[in-house]
Amino acid sequence: MGNRFGLDIPKQFVKLAGKTIIEHTIEVFSEHKNINEICIVIKKDWKNRIEEIVAKNKFSKVKKIIFGGEERRDSSLSAILSYENEKEINLIFHDAVRPFVDNRIIDDIIESLQYCNAVDVAIPSTDTIIEVKDGFITSIPQRQFMMQGQTPQAFKLETIRRAYLIADKDSDFVSTDDCGIVKKYLPDEKIHVVMGSLENIKITYPCDISIADKIFQLRNIRNDFIHSEKYYQENLKDKVVVVFGGASGIGLNIVNLTKLYGAKVEVFSRTATNTNIALLSDVERDLDSVYQKYGSIDFVVNTASILIKSHLEFMSYGDILDTININYLGAINVAKASLPYLEKTSGQLLNFASSSYTRGRSGYSLYSSSKAAIVNLTQALAEEFKSVNQVRVNCISPQRTLTPMRTANFGKENPDTLLDPKDVAYVAINTLLSDFTGQIVEVNLEK
Repeated sequence: MGNRFGLDIPKQFVKLAGKTIIEHTIEVFSEHKNINEICIVIKKDWKNRIEEIVAKNKFSKVKKIIFGGEERRDSSLSAILSYENEKEINLIFHDAVRPFVDNRIIDDIIESLQYCNAVDVAIPSTDTIIEVKDGFITSIPQRQFMMQGQTPQAFKLETIRRAYLIADKDSDFVSTDDCGIVKKYLPDEKIHVVMGSLENIKITYPCDISIADKIFQLRNIRNDFIHSEKYYQENLKDKVVVVFGGASGIGLNIVNLTKLYGAKVEVFSRTATNTNIALLSDVERDLDSVYQKYGSIDFVVNTASILIKSHLEFMSYGDILDTININYLGAINVAKASLPYLEKTSGQLLNFASSSYTRGRSGYSLYSSSKAAIVNLTQALAEEFKSVNQVRVNCISPQRTLTPMRTANFGKENPDTLLDPKDVAYVAINTLLSDFTGQIVEVNLEK
């Protein structure tokens, strides 16, 4: 139900990296070779929504969608009873809002069930655990023996069924998870513990969404990670890439690298082609020329931007309009004009922000605020465009980078304090080749 999330929908339907949380979770189990069947336990009011998600994603392993109860234990029992006529099967219980469970954890659980009847997943506690009653500490267990429980939890069907049947007859029955029921009502049953993962978080509060976004970034694109040449050649060969603002800096590095790996690349900029992205007609003209030449467009990258370092009171109105028109209106024009082409290829639009988007800074208020607008634009368009043939929209947000625009505004700086634009270009390419959407990929200096 997600009462603690503060929304009018259950938290498993909140969007994360372009999909609902539960889509990510089901996907992990659907793609695991040793998972034979999936049963989704859902509140009755949301059954139609789940059915739509299953159909849209073609989750063929989902065989049952059943109704849960008022408490977690009621929902678990509902699932157990739906399989009570089966023999020699294993049941794995998992929270819909733990989308980062990985294959290693699932593998370890399945292996453990070969020699035990109940399995929990946990990680060592990093905090001191205290036991409290009436506002006062009653005991402080030794931290070395404390672990934090996660899911999945797994059982032989007969074991968990037997525990629940006993528990159901207890008028004082209280539990928070399924292993707790086995421990209480089958005290002689040993419960094996499999090591979990720090990333295997449960999304409970709104702030957890921000944490989850970062985990997706870390899982999919590492700042310092460069694939093999073969990988890039296989994935970029003959792809049609359009780069706006590709005459210098990060854009030029993206152009050079994608060309190196066999992509068909077209560059448009103020200096190279007299393209003004603040004019929709210029952008439409350029994209049409690419389509006429190649017959398709796979990726559109917009690195075009200007920075006029000045206090607002000293900026001319012309400079103000130029900044807004190129940095923000230009991004809108590129997005709007690109969609008809990208929907034909299920392609991706890649925007560029800046680390300054997180906080407006004195001396470049318009630049910072325009980059904040790009972040919001990316997140909104990711949801809008996903429904149009799975078009993806992502954004790169690099820290200070050694580019001509940076040098023109800040002069000569110690290069060790700046990102190499080639490194940023690799992160951009990794993002283009990823399958997620709505991500703000931060590129940080790690030296």
